[in-house]
Amino acid sequence: MKPQLTSEPQPETAGEAAPGPFASFVRFVVCGGGIGVLASGAVALLAGAMPWVVANAVITVVSTVLCTELHALFTFGTGKRAGWRRHWQSAGSASAAYGVTSLAVFVLHLVQASPGVLTEQVVYLSASGLAGVGRFLVLRLFVFGGAGVGAGRGVPVAVAPVALRPVALRPVAASPLALAGP
Repeated sequence: MKPQLTSEPQPETAGEAAPGPFASFVRFVVCGGGIGVLASGAVALLAGAMPWVVANAVITVVSTVLCTELHALFTFGTGKRAGWRRHWQSAGSASAAYGVTSLAVFVLHLVQASPGVLTEQVVYLSASGLAGVGRFLVLRLFVFGGAGVGAGRGVPVAVAPVALRPVALRPVAASPLALAGP
């Protein structure tokens, strides 16, 4: 019979197994898309009191913090809240999304001097959707994916030891073809 206590570290899990890519994407769309639609309305409301770019920045910060928590707990199934590191990493991808949405609305205003609120919202939400796909990939692969497959998502990750052995270096005799040159 083996002893109950061992000195070998055991892989840790943070809850149940993480959802697969499709389930994560559906959850991402529900969480991120739902917050995105609410954020879109909030940007339109705030844009009446301040420049659109500032309103977009304020709402992007608030919605990113909220979405990062939802993605940690629900979308990617880590089983725990997102820490500061994940918030900062998520903020990086949100900054890129902010740039995409701002650029899209800027181009709209170049093409059409006074677009209606509905047109502006369609452009904003379309750009948000495009940026959202990129954000999903970044969050799934880098922010909540960790260094190894399943790391940080409630899936045990075991690292097998690698045996290294010395390699003897020997001079290689030059072949007649190599000496001939080009």
